Amino acid sequence: MAEKPPEEWLKQADYDMDTADYMLRGDRRLYALFMCHLSVEKALKGLFQSRLNVVPPKTHNLVYLLDKMGCTPPEVLGRFIVR
Repeated sequence: MAEKPPEEWLKQADYDMDTADYMLRGDRRLYALFMCHLSVEKALKGLFQSRLNVVPPKTHNLVYLLDKMGCTPPEVLGRFIVR
């Protein structure tokens, strides 16, 4: 797979969040939640690539991505991500 520029990760994250909104309006809550996770994951991977100048790892673990970047989100957000 070819390397995506960080902007592409963010573009896809935005698209996925729009999809989550659409799913939520259609009362498809499980799919909305999945798309929200996917959106945050892609945004973090874009940030990962931008900050570390390496291709992000193939993982769905948001905490892992944050830790590898040395990012500590505010406590409330951190607890939400862990859950």
